[in-house]
Amino acid sequence: MEAKYTMPIYQKIALDLAYKIYTGAIKESNVLYGRSILAGKYNVSPETVRRAIKILEDVGIVQSIKGKGVIIESTSKAESFIKKYQDLTNITTYKSDLFKYIDQKSKLDEMIVETINKILDYSDRLEIINPLVPAQFEITPECKYIGQTAGETRFWQNTGATIVAVKRKGNLIISPGPYIEFKVGDILMVVGEQHIFNSIPMFLDGEE
Repeated sequence: MEAKYTMPIYQKIALDLAYKIYTGAIKESNVLYGRSILAGKYNVSPETVRRAIKILEDVGIVQSIKGKGVIIESTSKAESFIKKYQDLTNITTYKSDLFKYIDQKSKLDEMIVETINKILDYSDRLEIINPLVPAQFEITPECKYIGQTAGETRFWQNTGATIVAVKRKGNLIISPGPYIEFKVGDILMVVGEQHIFNSIPMFLDGEE
């Protein structure tokens, strides 16, 4: 995971001083506090303050003059300096967010693929053995049980399937019960487990 950027303390001090110069808390042409005083105010070492002032010198916000101290040179350059670091902070934040979103997207992609595979797995199994989706079998002239009822043939006991409807000459007979008589051309709509696709044709055709 991308490490979070932490700004060094001397840069934070430089930014704070630049902000005070930009807002007028410290006026142009004024002399900045001495290093020892600034070190005490920020609770850091004089060396840390020196590095902060060096940053401000490099961009023309202040100037160190021997015998006078650190003179405030430019409010406008202080504004530019602040904006530069704001942009840098924004870029760092955007970069951190980007890595976070990429990581989240990767996990989301994995979840999507896993869910799709589950759907495909269930779909494949339900397509074959879904006990709630009726399968259809036609009573042909070769059927040995023409003229007999479902109860007489012990249809459920011999096939493991339940007849939920019968299509007969364009009509649909719902829940026909054990007294439905098998006739040539009937379409039996049944539900059951996978084995009914073998057991029903074998039963209707009289195969052992």
